[in-house]
Amino acid sequence: MKTLSQIYRQLVADGTLTRDPAQEAVLPEFERIHKGLTAAPVKKGWFRKAEIETPKGLYLWGGVGRGKSMIMDLFAENLDVPNRRVHFHAFMQEIHKGMHAARQQGIEDALAPVVADIIGSVRLLAFDEMQITDITDAMIVGRLFQALFDAGVVVITTSNRVPDDLYKDGLNRQLFLPFIDLLEDRMVVHEMVSPTDYRQDKLAGSPVYFSPINEETRSQIDAVWQDLTGGQAAPLTLTVNKREVEIPGFHNGVARANFYDLCGKPLGPADFLALAEAARVLVLEDIPQLSRSNFNEAKRFVTLIDALYEARVRLICSAAAAPEFLYVEGAGSFEFDRTASRLREMQSEEWTMDQTSAPPSEMKSPGH
Repeated sequence: MKTLSQIYRQLVADGTLTRDPAQEAVLPEFERIHKGLTAAPVKKGWFRKAEIETPKGLYLWGGVGRGKSMIMDLFAENLDVPNRRVHFHAFMQEIHKGMHAARQQGIEDALAPVVADIIGSVRLLAFDEMQITDITDAMIVGRLFQALFDAGVVVITTSNRVPDDLYKDGLNRQLFLPFIDLLEDRMVVHEMVSPTDYRQDKLAGSPVYFSPINEETRSQIDAVWQDLTGGQAAPLTLTVNKREVEIPGFHNGVARANFYDLCGKPLGPADFLALAEAARVLVLEDIPQLSRSNFNEAKRFVTLIDALYEARVRLICSAAAAPEFLYVEGAGSFEFDRTASRLREMQSEEWTMDQTSAPPSEMKSPGH
């Protein structure tokens, strides 16, 4: 079997990838994990049973678009031991659903059977974009990861944040701190420092606001989506205040939804903030003409744009008209001027370059 370094060099040689020293620097960590996972059991004494030594996992963090997920995916796809690659939000949603089912069956420790199922099916878990903003997640990840580590499951995760910034300013954060210590003890923390944002490079010089809505602009949106995700996507369910908010398409921090998926439903600031935490790029399709006839949808759209703007999420969208002509009559049209201005600003190359260096933790509440 080829090593990840050999696979990476081949992809560079054939032009699929561009050589990046920051990406090359992390390859030895993946090689270390592969060697540990495929090593023969070690007997530590005459009368002791041979045991498999579990390698430390990897916490790979850094700015968006640096290739963290790409390298991790390349590793998982070519790994010859049972493994699973999953977005962290989706994984935690599965954990909560499994615990709910266990409680329905009267099981006192609802987490135990859920963890047992995972341990029985994989030797490595690869998480994309670990971030913890929900207190229910924060209160169970310690026990969850301890059980995984104790059972010999290796964890690799990408994140935009250093471990110390996970659940920053969260409720009862002091109860969460032992989890950070656990991560730093059982995983190698590696920062990927690269001057290149490959995700933004794919958008550089390309339009991000498509109007009017027709077959041509739909085709252009599809092309952007294909370029950013390779056509790989699955629904993502966010849990917000014990409610479920479904994003129809999601892959590697890029989300895709229709206007009515987000603004035609009774969603509010908390929902849009959760989306802004999960996604670094949002492809939003079919923004209609706004007026008094769809006033509630227009209000939600304003709140959504505020959340995306403050969280510095890149917006790619198709709309019925240019920003200044989306909402020209009816209550709220005057207030929409600020939203139109933000939509214009979010299209500019300057806004993109200014925002990519700012951490997501600087996100503010909409309207502030």
